[in-house]
Amino acid sequence: MQTLLISTGIVALAEIGDKTQLLAFILATRFKKPLPIVLGIFCATVVNHALAGAVGAWITAVISPEALRWILGLSFVAMAIWIMIPDKIEAGESEWGKKLGVFGVTLITFFLAEMGDKTQLATVALAAKSGLPVQVVIGTTLGMLIADVPAVLLGKQLGQRISMKLVHSIAALVFLLLGLATLCDLGSGLGI
Repeated sequence: MQTLLISTGIVALAEIGDKTQLLAFILATRFKKPLPIVLGIFCATVVNHALAGAVGAWITAVISPEALRWILGLSFVAMAIWIMIPDKIEAGESEWGKKLGVFGVTLITFFLAEMGDKTQLATVALAAKSGLPVQVVIGTTLGMLIADVPAVLLGKQLGQRISMKLVHSIAALVFLLLGLATLCDLGSGLGI
């Protein structure tokens, strides 16, 4: 349960201000149909993060525990740095796929936007670190929904009231602490 909660919190924080949250804002203001957008986000995230969780589980089978500890620790520190770099959405991500409907556009754009994104890479790292990929995927999917559903429901109004710099700083600090704990071999007591 601890792994699920940690995965949820980390991704919820990391997702605020991320390009996929910006994509949720754009889709909400463009289509004004929250249910198919939320369902598209959910389905795209489940598939994307399930693949990431599987990669994380596979990594633990092929890399020695000592090498994995260093790779994961440095990955978490790199994630902390990456979070502090603001995302900008590319205009084309919200423009193509008009024939697919709101759900189809959301599903495809979210799936593609998450490829190689920090929340997908965090899912890989958390699954590898914890050895509990199913809990990680459930947690990271919940984290995405916690961050993106309000973006869909409240649109641009929400973005004007949240200090993205503060949220990014908190998320970066969490990843930095995870990285340092992993490098110092302290993370085993955290359930991750």
